Amino acid sequence: MPMNRAHRRICSSEDWAQKTKDFLLPWALEDVDLGRDVLEIGPGYGANLRVLVDLVPRLTAAEIDADTVRLLQERWGERAHIVLADGADLPLPSASYDSVVCFTMLHHVPTAAHQDRIFAEAFRVLRPGGTFAGSDSQPSLRFRLLHLRDTMNTLDPATLPARLKEAGFTDVAVDLHPESGGLRFRGRRP
Repeated sequence: MPMNRAHRRICSSEDWAQKTKDFLLPWALEDVDLGRDVLEIGPGYGANLRVLVDLVPRLTAAEIDADTVRLLQERWGERAHIVLADGADLPLPSASYDSVVCFTMLHHVPTAAHQDRIFAEAFRVLRPGGTFAGSDSQPSLRFRLLHLRDTMNTLDPATLPARLKEAGFTDVAVDLHPESGGLRFRGRRP
């Protein structure tokens, strides 16, 4: 996992899990119908997954790090299907999910081209009418310090809509939170 020790400690903390439950997910998923079958790409230590399992009937999580997959399987394997996979190359059938989500993970993807492959895979596995939604952080001094010796490739809110449209999404929306500066996005597979 491309995170330094301090970053891993924060992302695996109960404080972070509570913040995602109380703030991040409600804001990122505002007015999003998740449907019955949901895929989360890049759940990390499961802060968002632990909320999603109570919101949807069927949840699949695709995580790239084998150690983290084992941890998620131990904690959530009875309630979610956990898959070891890169979000840019999902071993999942096409048109099989009502929604695909990812939260605060795209900035850990090393290149824009790799991020674009994740967008294309999200589009591929969505059913027609399905939604791709999520959020990520934007650069700040504190954010940059947290990412020393980390992968940090933030999304540009000015170019993200075109990138999502290039992947095939329609009804694309990207906006920034007025206080936190976080970015949320969504798009629909026609």
